[in-house]
Amino acid sequence: MLVAELVGRRLVDLGADHVFGVVGSGNFHVTNAMIAAGARFVAAAHEGGAATMADAFARVSGRVGVLSVHQGPGVTNAMTGITEAAKSRTPLIILAPEPPNPRSNFHIDLREAASAVGAKFGRVSSAVGALDAVADAHQTATAGVGATIVLALPLDVQTEQAPPMRDRPPTSEVPASPTPPLPECRALADALVRAQRPVFIAGRGAARQPAYKSRAALVRLADRCGALLAVSAAAKGLFTSDPWYLDVAGGFASPLAAELISQSDLVVAWGSTLNMWTTRHGRLVSPGATVVQVDLEPAALGTSRPITLGVPGELGQVADVVEAELVGRGDWRSEGWRSAALRDRIAAEIRWRDVSYVDESTANGIDPRTLSIALDDLLPSERTVAVDSGNFMGYPSMFLSVPDAAGFCFTQAYQSIGLGLASAIGAAIARPDRLTVAALGDGGMLMSAAELATAVRLGLGMVIVVYNDAAYGAEVHHFGPDGHPLDAVSFPDTDLAAIARGFGCHGLTVRTVDDLTPVRDWLDGPRRAPLLIDAKVSSSRGAWWLEEAFRGH
Repeated sequence: MLVAELVGRRLVDLGADHVFGVVGSGNFHVTNAMIAAGARFVAAAHEGGAATMADAFARVSGRVGVLSVHQGPGVTNAMTGITEAAKSRTPLIILAPEPPNPRSNFHIDLREAASAVGAKFGRVSSAVGALDAVADAHQTATAGVGATIVLALPLDVQTEQAPPMRDRPPTSEVPASPTPPLPECRALADALVRAQRPVFIAGRGAARQPAYKSRAALVRLADRCGALLAVSAAAKGLFTSDPWYLDVAGGFASPLAAELISQSDLVVAWGSTLNMWTTRHGRLVSPGATVVQVDLEPAALGTSRPITLGVPGELGQVADVVEAELVGRGDWRSEGWRSAALRDRIAAEIRWRDVSYVDESTANGIDPRTLSIALDDLLPSERTVAVDSGNFMGYPSMFLSVPDAAGFCFTQAYQSIGLGLASAIGAAIARPDRLTVAALGDGGMLMSAAELATAVRLGLGMVIVVYNDAAYGAEVHHFGPDGHPLDAVSFPDTDLAAIARGFGCHGLTVRTVDDLTPVRDWLDGPRRAPLLIDAKVSSSRGAWWLEEAFRGH
């Protein structure tokens, strides 16, 4: 057995059951070894798409993702997707072949490249140490909140004879989380006792797959102290169906959510750094509010804003310890925010679709709010929504409901457009039991159009909604009001439905709600190929969240 084959088999033994990539000479043997050991290989059209597919698969499935690429350009083609994964702390292993000769035209400094985008780095330096190197990479990827790691596979080491391999190597063990510090937990309990209007804001750390172990503990503690529940955008869906759920905080927040959060006297962040997007550049949190941050990683405490108290520890454990402390204080409870009148108001007003608006549809374009509400009613509720970046992104993010946190795939840590289609493909592979909905802008769609061929080849019955304003809308609405020329960011209308049909998709052009009628026929059919909806949207103004973001600059 070659070292390359041993690496592939070892990864499968450690639980990697899918590998995404584009195969070249440098990753041919390691990829085939994973396939031979039982993993499914998903071939993408481009390494950039493969990286984002692997990222989304890991997010939605809760299992480690694996990306396999060719040396040199295979790695650099994938770098935007790797950067997004690294910034999102996705548990992802990148198998990166490495030419041993620095003079090779394929040579890049993999260690420096990984460091530059915030990824971890490892190397299979010898045949003897190959098993341990792979196990170390797997543990790095999966321990704690997760990490993205570039595992260098030198070409000369790959072709060495591997040492004997046990039939089933033991699974890499994830270290147990340290016990939460009792003084800080008691201080959080004190803050909850003092608070009259507490709100919990859960972030990516609370929504990590699998099983959202912290969710039940957070809900129990919130029920005890009368707290309202909100999330950062990355954790959308975490508290779906809870009557005290305000949905997303920050720029996406509905008017009622923003009103209630801004009136809170205690904000407790669970696995969220309360960054500028979650707090509307700090304006969403009252200046007089006590701010507490709970995070598994002590280094994350206070990184985005000043906090009153930082509590390191696993979120569910901290919540349990704090609740036990409150039980020990005479079974302390508080109604906090919770009144029947507020519960009814949340039920009636918290969703964006329940906020009244003037429909700005025209003869040539549909209001993106009207489009999104119609799709929310039309598509099955058991869905996964994957959202690309751009001016449009608030509409599918906030007007399309999701059943839980696994139903929302939000690749926005790097804010790159063009990732949405590939992330939807990865999500669809992770959850084939749900309808996957890709929400894209026309710019991001055209950047990633090659992956339509991947979706068709895989037979993915997914819906691709393109909010098509024939422009890079964020730039139009950013610079247009100041009178700047917009020729560089505005384009002739493109028939994206025809392009999709050329790849083998079903294609539909939509300018009115009535144009969506054929979607029902597709939903009732076999769904053997994707349906792309080229929605010509009205674009007289920027999205509300974009206007909010501009006010922060």
